[in-house]
Amino acid sequence: MTSAEIRKKFLEFFESKGHTIVPSAPIVVKNDPTLLFTNAGMNQFKDYFLGNAKPSHTRVADTQKCLRVSGKHNDLEEVGVDTYHHTMFEMLGNWSFGDYFKKDAIAWSWELLTKIYKLPEDRLYVTVFEGDQKENLPKDEEAFSEWKKWIAADRILMGSKKDNFWEMGDTGPCGPCTEIHVDTRSEEERKKIDGKTLVNADHAEVIEIWNNVFIQFNRLKDGSLETLPAKHVDTGMGFERLVRVIQDKHSNYDTDVFTDTIAAVEKITGKKYTAGDSKQDIAFRVIADHIRAISFTISDGQLPSNTGAGYVIRRILRRAVRYYYSYLDYKQPLLDQLVSLLAKQFEHVFPELEKQIDFVTRVIKEEEEAFLRTLEKGLLRVESFLSKKINVLPGTAVFELYDTYGFPLDLTKLIAAEKGLTVDEAGFESEMKKQKDRSRAATSIDTEDWIELNKNGSTKFIGYNSLQANTTINKYRKIKAKGKEAYQLVLETTPFYAESGGQVGDTGTLSFGDESIFVTDTKKENDLIIHFTQKLPAAIDDEIFAKVDAEKRKQIANHHSATHLLHAALRKILGTHVAQKGSLVNSEHLRFDFSHFAKVSDEEIKKIEELVNEKIRENIPVIIKEMPKDEAIQLGAMALFGEKYGNIVRVVIIDPAYSIELCGGTHVAATGELGFFKIKHETAVAAGVRRIEAVSGYAADQYISGQFDNIRSIREALKHPADILKSIENISVENAELKKKIESLEAKQLLGIKNELLQKIKNINGSSFIGEQVEASNADALKKLCFDLKSSLNNFLIVLTADIGGKANVALAIDESLSQAKNLDAGKIIKEHIAPLIKGGGGGQKTLATAGGQDTSNLQTVIEKVKSLL
Repeated sequence: MTSAEIRKKFLEFFESKGHTIVPSAPIVVKNDPTLLFTNAGMNQFKDYFLGNAKPSHTRVADTQKCLRVSGKHNDLEEVGVDTYHHTMFEMLGNWSFGDYFKKDAIAWSWELLTKIYKLPEDRLYVTVFEGDQKENLPKDEEAFSEWKKWIAADRILMGSKKDNFWEMGDTGPCGPCTEIHVDTRSEEERKKIDGKTLVNADHAEVIEIWNNVFIQFNRLKDGSLETLPAKHVDTGMGFERLVRVIQDKHSNYDTDVFTDTIAAVEKITGKKYTAGDSKQDIAFRVIADHIRAISFTISDGQLPSNTGAGYVIRRILRRAVRYYYSYLDYKQPLLDQLVSLLAKQFEHVFPELEKQIDFVTRVIKEEEEAFLRTLEKGLLRVESFLSKKINVLPGTAVFELYDTYGFPLDLTKLIAAEKGLTVDEAGFESEMKKQKDRSRAATSIDTEDWIELNKNGSTKFIGYNSLQANTTINKYRKIKAKGKEAYQLVLETTPFYAESGGQVGDTGTLSFGDESIFVTDTKKENDLIIHFTQKLPAAIDDEIFAKVDAEKRKQIANHHSATHLLHAALRKILGTHVAQKGSLVNSEHLRFDFSHFAKVSDEEIKKIEELVNEKIRENIPVIIKEMPKDEAIQLGAMALFGEKYGNIVRVVIIDPAYSIELCGGTHVAATGELGFFKIKHETAVAAGVRRIEAVSGYAADQYISGQFDNIRSIREALKHPADILKSIENISVENAELKKKIESLEAKQLLGIKNELLQKIKNINGSSFIGEQVEASNADALKKLCFDLKSSLNNFLIVLTADIGGKANVALAIDESLSQAKNLDAGKIIKEHIAPLIKGGGGGQKTLATAGGQDTSNLQTVIEKVKSLL
């Protein structure tokens, strides 16, 4: 059975049991502050479990793209080393939202595995929650009884809270779970050791393949549990492991999920994969795994970057590059050559990659090229460490190589071992811990439990049609971040738009009688609209008058409608390959990121502005409709990759022949309200991604006004010339000529100073010493003097100081032979002896270094200090 057939049979089976098959949510998570990536199949259904939303179907099934590399599920360094950990993986799942429970979930699990997939019953074991006295939780007798209908009692094993009680996080929905394990060992091995003793014992061939979670409790902040009003089923079966079992392989990488990718890497590199434990074999597995994580996250809208989710993707990509560079001896981009193969493999499962194949390939290739350059620099840095006559590479150096150049510990250890060195692993781990502690402290948010005032209250958003409402508080909680306390409020009815789709959240006021509190922001947590305030009202149960800042909302709506006009103009002027890759819409400006592989020329910018302003002058009505998603796509609406849409979508139409987009944001009634549109900047933000910043409406007026004020000031500064541009060109030419004259005079001055210094050479213990305070216009002049003097001296030590604009400057040069003979290091001398004297800093090479500081009173002392070294 192929992997495609295995996936198909899973979905068809649950469809036959009344489940609606839903698409995978994007792998990149939005509107959930607790997650960077989808790390489990249940993530997209979180709101149903929390009671924040009602499902449109009570039974669903899917295959979900998941990523586990950071936080609680940090498997990255294991990936490729073993044969079953992955970064990106598929999670097959079926869910019941208040519908069926343990009886049907267990019966169907057994039916699918033994009747459809034909797994041998005598190789299966199941685990059931044994109970927990500390939590006052009983054994899961219901699950145990249901399993006894299908499997022998001695194959039903009791599991601890650690293994058989699932929790979403420190707080939230949770419940007992039952796991299904399979023993894939040979008959000979099975006779030696009973498989039940190896369940949950980290045995590579006795593995869990399916987990059925029965969500029936809610964990509160104080650790206590409350029973949920509705009970749910949440199951997850790792697709790659399931395929391995059905195809009777001993490694996930030997299944047809990965074999084509490994074969392609063999062909590209000329190396052979032997399925062993060598670094070369690990490299094949790392590449086969990582290309999936990289490609699917980029196609879902997450570009590699230096922060957040983007940094995780960059780390994964760089790990793959390090492995093929070091262990497959391949020194040019490789990953980009695999994207088309991957897209073809998943075209019917996750089609978004196939639709963006050129863009994803280009981004990956440019990332690889950039890191290969960094890798070369890192190897040079390694050489600089190893040249210091040490036996142990310090932990700080190992951490620098990891953090700055992307070298994993094992690679640094390998390079060090080749040079006969060991590495300070404890020191490295200490630096890693410091970094994690800093990161944790910067992002840590302490969230208390919700205090519910209206138990069954749901939030109604009316902000498309009204900016004020009489309402009440459903629930609230206190949060603490970076030492500051704030509050989050959920209202029964709200006109406040929550940050989403690039549009910032509304601000405004909540009035309770005579008291008003300011709403500083509005965000979504999954589908829950949360209002941020600095304090709580005294009368928390009273009716509230909620009012959005209307002027600010108007400017935001202006910029959101302008974003749609801009997007359409870009596609018409630059080509239909343009696709939105990110946006920010606020009251001050709009920022729009889009796929394009060249700088947008001035002429193209002009055409884009002209087209957008033409549409503004036409005063086109902005029509907003709600309709089924399929109908909207047939209409020609643009859907964004990486966004999750429901069955009913909101469509924004600005002339059906010009712009139709799926959008949940706020907009103007007609384009004429924008007044005017102006692009401020166009820049590159990532490989194959450009960014435009622009303004419209009041912000455009302010921007143009500011530009005219600047021109007026320039005209005044130039004494009101008839032709400003000609006047500036003349000043530029005159400035260049004067600079040349100054450089010529400085060169003559330095020559004179050089000749004077050569007359002041002192012989100290056989070495030539020059130490003087000189007149210099800048620090580079001091450095040049040292260079110029070197050519006229042997076995020398030169120290020159200068007071430049009230700042102390020092240049130090040492002859290489003298440096070796007397073990003198200019960089060290600067840092240890000179910088403290002038209250500054500096550094450099062994034979030439410089320093700068605040204290000019010790410049003569500096000279004497250096002289004493001879």
